[in-house]
Amino acid sequence: MQSLNRLKESPSQTAGPYVHIGCVPNFCGIEGVYPEDLGTSMVNAQTRGERISVTGIVYDGTGTPLKDAMVEIWQADADGLYPSPEEHRGTADPNFTGWGRKAGDYTTGEWVFETVKPGAVPFPDGRMMAPHISLWIVARGINIGLQTRLYFEDEADANAKDPILTRLEHQNRVPTLIAKKTGNGAYRFDIYLQGENETVFFDF
Repeated sequence: MQSLNRLKESPSQTAGPYVHIGCVPNFCGIEGVYPEDLGTSMVNAQTRGERISVTGIVYDGTGTPLKDAMVEIWQADADGLYPSPEEHRGTADPNFTGWGRKAGDYTTGEWVFETVKPGAVPFPDGRMMAPHISLWIVARGINIGLQTRLYFEDEADANAKDPILTRLEHQNRVPTLIAKKTGNGAYRFDIYLQGENETVFFDF
């Protein structure tokens, strides 16, 4: 039998600072890799549905904005269809990517997605889920990306029936998943990694 002494376990590594170099090179000043960073634009002039913006900041346990966080989102189109080969309920809007990626501003930590409000999609058992956006968060020191969801404040009736929200054991934490409407088509969704307002994260 071969000795494995030369293959000893190595220490785990953090997710940064290479997240930006590899995922959003234009954002961090490395030009020429892509015309624009992947995931920057989710819509074009022909995209169907209500245009919205989602703005937020990722906060650490002390309430300090993370200035090196990167956030990715996935969502259905305005009709509740995903632009994916696995979508068999219909044809999603070809002018909508369904996926976006943004880095937080180096000074404020704020990120903004320009997208459309998603339609409702069915849960595996057939019940309808409230319109929502899935998020994946990484930053220096987060070895495994965090997953959460964003629901909309102005979809209260749908939220009250959502199979995921109603399944949360601690219902007092549901508000951590609700984006606040701050204007016409504008929503705010701040993410708290720890503390009293810690966002609910999911282990999918």
